[in-house]
Amino acid sequence: MAQNEEVSKNFYDEILPKLSGRKFSRPLYMVHEHNATRLHWDLRLEFDGVLESWALPKEPSLVKGVKRLAIHVEPHPLLYGLWEGTIPKGNYGAGTVKIWDTGTFDTLERSEKKIVVNIKGKKLKGQYVLIKISFVGSNDNWLFFKS
Repeated sequence: MAQNEEVSKNFYDEILPKLSGRKFSRPLYMVHEHNATRLHWDLRLEFDGVLESWALPKEPSLVKGVKRLAIHVEPHPLLYGLWEGTIPKGNYGAGTVKIWDTGTFDTLERSEKKIVVNIKGKKLKGQYVLIKISFVGSNDNWLFFKS
């Protein structure tokens, strides 16, 4: 295990027990505003007991049809979606994390290349789409937009 991964695991071990027992609606939808190396927003949707996560370089749009790049990243533990605070230096993602939006969602469609959800958040409301895009040099890039 790389040193950064080890520190991150220790950080999860520290914060997750503090969140156990908290009640929340499911399936969990949330967006973290994450001021790390660069300010970005982390979209998180609960699938199969974890938070599938996408990093958005720009704030999610409330306007129909405005597309945002969404880079799929590693899944996070479910309880991580309830946390906000500061990730200490030396940890992956070091910086300030705030809950930007939270709520639930209904899955309308889910495949390897397309996810359609009806979001019931405080800010984002309605049908949103994630579509996987492919181009030379891309890894796991998606587009996220309100439809």
